[in-house]
Amino acid sequence: MLVQPHLFIPGPTTIPEPVRMAMNIPMEDMRSAEFPKFTLPLFEDIKKVFKMKDGRVFIFPSSGTGAWESAIENTLAVGDKVLMSRFGQFSHLWVDMAERMGLDVVVCDEEWGTGVPLEKYADILARDTGHEIKAVFATHNETATGVTSDIAGVRKALDAANHPALLMVDGVSAVGSIDMQMGAWGVDCCVSGSQKGFMLPTGLGILAVSQKALEANKQNGRMNRCFFSFEDMIKTNDLGYFPYTPATQLLRGLRASLDMIAEEGLENIFARHTRLANGVRKAVDAWGLQLCAKEPKWHSDTVSAIYVPEGFDANEVLKTAYYRYNVSLGTGLARVAGKVFRIGHLGALDEVMVGGALFGVEMALKDCGIGIKLGSGTGAAAQYFSETATKSASSRDESSSLKAA
Repeated sequence: MLVQPHLFIPGPTTIPEPVRMAMNIPMEDMRSAEFPKFTLPLFEDIKKVFKMKDGRVFIFPSSGTGAWESAIENTLAVGDKVLMSRFGQFSHLWVDMAERMGLDVVVCDEEWGTGVPLEKYADILARDTGHEIKAVFATHNETATGVTSDIAGVRKALDAANHPALLMVDGVSAVGSIDMQMGAWGVDCCVSGSQKGFMLPTGLGILAVSQKALEANKQNGRMNRCFFSFEDMIKTNDLGYFPYTPATQLLRGLRASLDMIAEEGLENIFARHTRLANGVRKAVDAWGLQLCAKEPKWHSDTVSAIYVPEGFDANEVLKTAYYRYNVSLGTGLARVAGKVFRIGHLGALDEVMVGGALFGVEMALKDCGIGIKLGSGTGAAAQYFSETATKSASSRDESSSLKAA
């Protein structure tokens, strides 16, 4: 029997039918006089998801890694000192990229399961009276460990030190699902990708850039660049075009995604993700298992990394879920490989979908000999969803009424 795979990895996420259908079109002429009528509003509407006050967005035919690279090479020079923290596989990869691109990286190595160390950042920035540090990097949501960090807190540390460094944020698994207030928090470069909260296939690296970062791009001594050049993009984007062949079908899907985001409303989207994540956490508690995130302040609303008990292999849970129950879960990466499995709960999903994921996980855990009681986690999540359903539904009804008015 052919059944749709149950995808609960933390990206790529499930593609909603309106988005999928929007991409199911013939190829189009990306140099036509009509194309800017589509692209120029698209650029402006993406900015709303980042809550930007100024600046602009760039859409590259790449993964989020390409947007990472663009942010670095367009605003910094080889040898520039930057402050970064490493507490999971993706924050590690960003540090690795910065070092390979010739930056002088001051690294705060933190325990996996924690996030950006605000007190350390504040101390380092306060002591940097000569302003040698040119940029501060922060991973908003560390996908490998299910940890969300306080970006507003990083801005407070910069402001307290009266420090002019650029604030660079990896928002790949956060933007569109967890609140990103780029303008209010003074974020200068925020990286995202199409395959997470934007509910698209992989293939678009999305980079939001402040006016301050655009000014940094104009200074002499920046890195050599070509494919990811701001200058080339600005020259053509201002006219509604791209300096090379764009991924037109993905852009059409992005238009549908942005329309869905606007219809639900960002605040409702954030509340939905928090509620669904809370349901997952209720299940984990009921199973007697532990999250990789060390404290509630680190809990991610888009992905939960869950430890299996000592003596068990998380990879066996993954295989059992996949082959026996057609459920795809996220694998543990690097130093937590074989120790955790991850449930992605972001994008286009609701209580019943999350309940299905928990149902599959519960059976896989039991089949692997992990001593949980069937129905414990799913029951705890169902109880929570039931108790919070009226409030959630009322919020949606009120939002719909306001739109109708």
